[in-house]
Amino acid sequence: MNRYPVWKYAMLVIALLIGLVYTLPNFFGESPAVQLSSAKATVKLDEGGVQRVKDVLAAASLQPDLVQWDGKSIKARFSDTDAQLKAKDAIDQAFNVQRDDPHYIVALNLLPRTPGWLSNLRLLGVEPRPMYLGLDLRGGVHFLMQVDMKAVLQKRIETQLTDVRSVVREKKIQTGSITRDNNAITLVLRSEEALNAARSQLDTAESEFQWVNASQGGEFKLVGTLQPAAARRVQEAALQQNISTLHNRVNELGVSEPVIQQQGLDRIVIQLPGVQDTAKAKEIIGRTANLEFRLADVSAEARAALDGTGPVPFGREKFSVGRGAPVVVFRDVIANGEMLTDARPRQDENNQAAVSVSLDSKGGRRMRDVTRANLGKPMAAILFEKNKGEVLTVATIQGEFGSQFQITGMGNTQAANDLSLLLRAGALAAPMEVIEERTIGPTLGADNIAKGFRSVGYGFIAIALFMCVYYRLFGTFSTLALAFNLLLLVAALSLLQATLTLPGIAAIALTLGMAIDANVLINERIREELRGGAPPQTAIHHGYERAFATILDSNITTLIAGVALLAFGSGPVRGFALVHCLGILTSMFSAVMFSRGLVNLWYGRQKKLKLVSIGQVWNPTPIATPSASALTTQP
Repeated sequence: MNRYPVWKYAMLVIALLIGLVYTLPNFFGESPAVQLSSAKATVKLDEGGVQRVKDVLAAASLQPDLVQWDGKSIKARFSDTDAQLKAKDAIDQAFNVQRDDPHYIVALNLLPRTPGWLSNLRLLGVEPRPMYLGLDLRGGVHFLMQVDMKAVLQKRIETQLTDVRSVVREKKIQTGSITRDNNAITLVLRSEEALNAARSQLDTAESEFQWVNASQGGEFKLVGTLQPAAARRVQEAALQQNISTLHNRVNELGVSEPVIQQQGLDRIVIQLPGVQDTAKAKEIIGRTANLEFRLADVSAEARAALDGTGPVPFGREKFSVGRGAPVVVFRDVIANGEMLTDARPRQDENNQAAVSVSLDSKGGRRMRDVTRANLGKPMAAILFEKNKGEVLTVATIQGEFGSQFQITGMGNTQAANDLSLLLRAGALAAPMEVIEERTIGPTLGADNIAKGFRSVGYGFIAIALFMCVYYRLFGTFSTLALAFNLLLLVAALSLLQATLTLPGIAAIALTLGMAIDANVLINERIREELRGGAPPQTAIHHGYERAFATILDSNITTLIAGVALLAFGSGPVRGFALVHCLGILTSMFSAVMFSRGLVNLWYGRQKKLKLVSIGQVWNPTPIATPSASALTTQP
């Protein structure tokens, strides 16, 4: 009756091993490390740099515990912070020869101290790694960024200004001038017929603007202002693009689970756990990058500027760095990175490496107009970072194209891959400034960790003492099941690479109290069966079977509340909800499956079981009812 088949015990043993393997990395702590990553989109760092880093450290008489390549950066781990700081200086001097234009980022970091033998135990195909620690536990930096929404609108107006000129030119509408006045576009037209024609075309082509006739006297004017709903969409899109770009940038700092989220209508909160180099973090976050397609100038004046025998012609700009440089290009931008929707390597019709580029509708329309008028002329793609432009490629316009075109002449597949990545390099849609900055030291984080885990430990001990005293051997089984539950919960959080914060530790403590409730229900149900006169084996069987429905109902209702917090909460609330929900799931498995496995293993093979150690089973004495003969009638 109370016997598990072998496969159930095997399942419990496997679950125990998985829990141990994926929980253990959390007990080894972290070591100081130095991370080397690329500071510019055009500078590539690969696995070959590992040996160079080792050579630099050896020359500086530094012995790292580990130097590894993680696919994006090179990390070197050390035994103490003194070696870490010396290594940072040595690597920075070796890799950043041009101090005014550093090509690499050398940042301080922390790496797990997990032993190699444990990292190689991939029971579920995933490397055992410790949980991420939040800002309140690990220390780090907190930024509150203010997004310049005024600059967003001005940038959008500048983009629309070019579109308006294209529409008017395409429809051959006679205009005097087209200018931008703050957040408005003003067209001066030569006749009333031209004004009506322009308004008719722009109402359709530029529907985000509200066009108003502002003619005065004999001057015909048409003024367009961005509609409030459109302005709001532009600002929201810029905010989301900044958040997405920031996520990509903070990866260079090796931050574990950074928090980057919107606050209000024009602010972004950035939390970088484990980062203590505030200046380096601000440099990475505030970096600007943008892509521009421009026509190259091949005139005699431009050639003279390239030879150094003449000045750069008016309305042109000279770039000396990059593939195809030096080159003189026009200042007018055909399309920029905001219009780029995709860039992928591919094979052209001659099976040669090429890059397929996709633009949005507005970018495609501009590109079509320019390429139609400039067949056979060169066009350059330029990437701007830190106000410095670098030429990515200079290609000849071989035919008219719009939203879809390809860049050929890459030479090899690797060059096509590199160019496609550079074209997709993220840009901040709007400038930002830091309005609040806060640094949390690692000492305070360590103190929070110690207090949090002490609270969980004291709670576990108190629960274990109560259960063992009140339920005797069954209380011991319940305590072991609770420990198994805690082991599975930590392993699940480590597998998911969840971020543990102070609210998460509070959720673990709460989970312990809720998890033991299921064992209390089971034990009391067994007692109830014993009080009813059921044999011990039958009481154990019915206790687990009949308590399961109650346990399931109570956990499902609690899980619904946890899922609601997870779906609609944010920040610490979501962290609490995640641990809470996982704790409910692991507690159901451990309270029912694991504890019953222990009970079955101990009592299940005893055929003539007479007593079970489950504490005092109270048998209340029924109240005596007087017989009829004892009743007397009062006169």
